[in-house]
Amino acid sequence: MNPQLGRLQPYPFERLRALIAAATPDLALRPISLSLGEPKHPTPQLVKDALVAGLDGLATYPATAGTPVLRETIAAWLARRYGLAELDPAAQVLPVNGSREALFSFAQAVVDPSGGGARVVCPNPFYQIYEGAALLAGATPLFLNSGMRLSELDWRGVQLVYACSPGNPSGRVMQLEEWAELFELSDRHGFAIASDECYSELYYDESRPPLGALEAAQRLGRTAFPRLVVFSSLSKRSSVPGMRSGFVAGDRSLLKSFLLYRTYHGSAMSPAVQRASIAAWNDEAHVVENRRLYAEKFRAVLPMIGAPLAAGLPEGGFYLWMRTPIDDADFARGLYRQYNVLVLPGSFIAREAYGTNPGRNHVRVALVAPLEECVEAIGRIMRFARTL
Repeated sequence: MNPQLGRLQPYPFERLRALIAAATPDLALRPISLSLGEPKHPTPQLVKDALVAGLDGLATYPATAGTPVLRETIAAWLARRYGLAELDPAAQVLPVNGSREALFSFAQAVVDPSGGGARVVCPNPFYQIYEGAALLAGATPLFLNSGMRLSELDWRGVQLVYACSPGNPSGRVMQLEEWAELFELSDRHGFAIASDECYSELYYDESRPPLGALEAAQRLGRTAFPRLVVFSSLSKRSSVPGMRSGFVAGDRSLLKSFLLYRTYHGSAMSPAVQRASIAAWNDEAHVVENRRLYAEKFRAVLPMIGAPLAAGLPEGGFYLWMRTPIDDADFARGLYRQYNVLVLPGSFIAREAYGTNPGRNHVRVALVAPLEECVEAIGRIMRFARTL
């Protein structure tokens, strides 16, 4: 067996199941789960119709690079969304089966573990795929707490940096000056940047869509996107998590090597999914409606939250990153036992770094359930919190 498998930590939801295994919830209350970031809004009919219309494509093997029309559609969406002037669909866009598998496999393609000492920087808190990707690529993850900077010595050996904007779980968006600093560090140390932007289309000020990494690079005159790739997905944008469709775009040399890796990896997208993806990327009306539904939930629940809890409107995403007055795992277990509401302890999606776990005393609350369930759940959470 690959010895690196022994370095993997249990996934957050495995830890959550173990945490509540001995807790019996109040069965008089219907269960409400807000722990998993799985979109629950209805899949747009236009996507389902296109998927069905593309079923004849199941009779052929798909190309790993996807069809030219899909790559062109994604490039056109990127141009509309971020104002990109130069993006070659044939060399700078690659369809993938959801951002999760691509974020993982990208590390396997770009990290050189020979000689030891390879390191991968991950935000902290973080999406655990980053850590697993680093470990199985033979690298050591280096966790960077929000607001902290690495020393010049710390950057030695770094081959890949994962960025996430809007962030999971905080919803924070990276600003242009932060991208400029990261690009300068990449120029100096030669590492690749993987920008996870799967929450980019969930924002609540229609006049201020979140800045993307490619957009930031273009503004800074880096139109070839050196050592930069972005990962995006239809899962959250179009409420199709089961379709597994996304893309990687950016530096053509990195994507050339990544495509070579994926050709052997056996990760081509189904022709039917490609056709449905084209329909989704070409339509914005359903995305605007999706944002409206999430905004409605935030407007309903945020006024309900008060002491001893604290949470605010994120710049992007569908999470409340809620501060708790007691240990987050104890809070989540007690809430489940007394009120049959499931949330994710913040410490489960962070690591101890620089003497602290930045997820401690927080819980992640995913507002993915219907509006009335979210309102009921927040009401229960507040009732529980006031007993502490």
